[in-house]
This record gives sequence, C-alpha cells and structure tokens, in this order.
Amino acid sequence: MAIRTIDDLDVASKRVLMRVDFNCPVADGKVTNDRRIVKALPTVRQVLGAGGRLILMSHFDRPSGKGFEEAFSLKPVAERLAELLGRPVTLGPPQVVSDALKRQVSALADGNVLLLENLRFCAGETMPDKAQDNPDGKLTADQQATLQAFVQALSQLADVYVNDAFGTCQRQHASMYGLPKALSEAGKPAVAGYLIQKEIEYLHDALTRPRRPFVAILGGVKVSDKIKLIALLLKKVNRILIGGAMAYTLLKASGRRVGNSRLEDNQLEAMKDLLAEDAHRILLPCDHVATDDFETGRAQPIPGEDIPDGLIGMDIGPKTAAAFAQVIAKARTIVWNGPMGLFEREPYAAGTRAVAEAVADATDAGSVSVIGGGDSATAVEQMHLDHRMTHVSTGGGAALAYLEGKPLPPLEVLDQK
Repeated sequence: MAIRTIDDLDVASKRVLMRVDFNCPVADGKVTNDRRIVKALPTVRQVLGAGGRLILMSHFDRPSGKGFEEAFSLKPVAERLAELLGRPVTLGPPQVVSDALKRQVSALADGNVLLLENLRFCAGETMPDKAQDNPDGKLTADQQATLQAFVQALSQLADVYVNDAFGTCQRQHASMYGLPKALSEAGKPAVAGYLIQKEIEYLHDALTRPRRPFVAILGGVKVSDKIKLIALLLKKVNRILIGGAMAYTLLKASGRRVGNSRLEDNQLEAMKDLLAEDAHRILLPCDHVATDDFETGRAQPIPGEDIPDGLIGMDIGPKTAAAFAQVIAKARTIVWNGPMGLFEREPYAAGTRAVAEAVADATDAGSVSVIGGGDSATAVEQMHLDHRMTHVSTGGGAALAYLEGKPLPPLEVLDQK
C-alpha cells in the first residue's frame, strides 16, 4: 500500500489529531508496560518538533460506553507519556466530546500535547461492531446517527489526521475508519505515522521478499484461528513449526494420542487433508510437558509423541525445542505468531523460551525475525529478548490479519500516493 505518511505534510501550527494504541497494562494507577507508548514516540516527536499542536486519542480496555469510568481513565497513560517526553501532557475532560474539550483544543499552542480521555467512553467509537448483532448486518438509523455524531465531533478538532495505531487496524471503529474517511472527503489530510509504516514494511517484506530458508513458527490455542494463515504460509515458507494447544489437533489428525489436551474435533478432517498434502513442511512436537490438572497439577515430562490418557499437554518438550531450534538456526527469515505453551506459568515456559532464544540467536547471526504481536510479543519481552529481534509487532490481531491477506480497512481510507 502506497500510503502517504507524516513526512508528506507540513504540520506547523496545525491541529494534528493522531490515533494511537495506548491500551497498556495498568496496575495501582501506573503503567506496567509502556511498549505501545514508546513505539509511538517517533511520530509524536516528529509532530512536536515540526511545531504541530498534537491531539492524541486512544482506547483503553473495554468500558461500558456509557460515559466516564475512573477505572478505565487514561490518566496513568498521560502521566507516563509526560515522563517519556519530558514535557507536560494535558488530559482531556471526562466527557470525551464536550465544549470543555473544544476550549482545551483552542488553547493548544505549537508543540503542546493533549490526550483525549478513553474513546470507548463514547458509544459511537465501537458502534460499527453493533452491525453484526442486527438481522440485516447493518446499523439501525439511531445507531448510524450515534456513529456519525461522534465522527463529526472528532473531525471538528483536526486539521490533519494521523493513524499510528497498528494494533487496532483490523477494526472499523469510528476513530480508525469513519473519522479519517470523513476528513479525507472534506479535503483534510489523513496519513500514516512511522509505526504503521514500519509494521507494514516488515510484514510485507517477510511475506513477499523473504530471504530463504523462510521459517514460520505458529502457536497459540486454536488451530481454527489460524487455518487461513497456515494455508497461506504453506505456499510461501520452507518449514512451519507448530506448537501450543493448536498442535494437539494436528497431532490427533496425524494419528497420535493427545490425552485430555485441548482439541478441536471439528477441525480434524481439515487437518488430515492439510497433513496429507504438506506434512513434509510441517514440524509437530515429538515430546511434551503435561499435567493431570490444569490448575493444580504437577508438570510431567512426556518423552514421546503420544500423551497418555488423563494428561493435558501444556508445552512442547526439550526434544521438540531442540528440533525447532535446529531449523530456526538455518533460517534467514523467521515469522513467529503464538507461544509454544502456557508460558505465563513457569513450569510450562521452557518451550517458548527455547524458541525465543533460538530466534534471537538466529537474528544475531543475520536473520530477519518478525514477531507477530500478541502473546508472542509479550513472551519475548518478559524474557528480555525483544531487543534482539528485528521487529516486534504492536498488533497481534492486526498482524495476524495482515499475514492472512485480509484487508485492513483503516489503512484503505488513508491518503494514497
């Protein structure tokens, strides 16, 4: 996509309305992981350095959409952003769209920063999601009016729109889709920030111009969530390494016993067909770490491919980790989406850690590694290996959608070159 970016504009003295993804974990009123804020800083600093009047907007978690809720306030995010920028960040009023906000925007000087309160305090932000709940798949007249009123109110704040929120680019929410569309139709620029540009560049290059061998690593819970991705990648990669709970459906389809492991019976026939055609490129676990009780059971090593009855697979075993690492070491392009096991619990983190270390070592040796956001990104960060990866995506769902070849509507409504 040849999207215009912030570099194509002169933003001096202009009101720059920028959509960011500051949906960060917060505990006790403090941001506990500021990765998404940090990733947006290059675009933020570009606007401020050029003398723009920056108005940031983001969602945070899932409030009711019926007005201000203190538990979902962006106050901790504003405080952390101010620390990172070394300058004040004004937080918008509790009522996101209001006369008070208009006064704050009018008072902005060149180089000032204003962060709107949580967009999801307003029903209009997520109103596009309501269409799927209606019989005809369309918004009702009242719902459409709510959406349009919200878009109109936000559009009045902007001279320029910038999207730098890759993590929500799979959604047609008001601030991501309706707003830039309306601004473009009104002749106002709607462009991408540096984070969007970087995300698309790495994902696009990994899929279309990979250095070979090209290896994909897939994990996570449901194979049904990644059937399209597997099918797409099998046309492009040299090998696919599959771990996580999704591997048990594939193992069952290949004739192995999986005990009480998580299984998608409705996907078995599809997986049998997949393996019949491409088993030579798919590498599945050959040993496991299991337990007899998800909550209280002890971790048990399973040295073979079969998991005994009564046991639940929780992680790949050391032989699988070594086999995966051997393939990864020879790869020149690596795309990873999904952990190898329940890495949040230490007894089941070894497989994901081994894969992360192997990817980091391969990257150190010159390979290109793209970590597809979500739990994979969380894992490499918790293991302090993110700085050794080529690119760690900020958007799990958006990265997955892009890798699957699905459209990202918020990018389609930005100005094209």
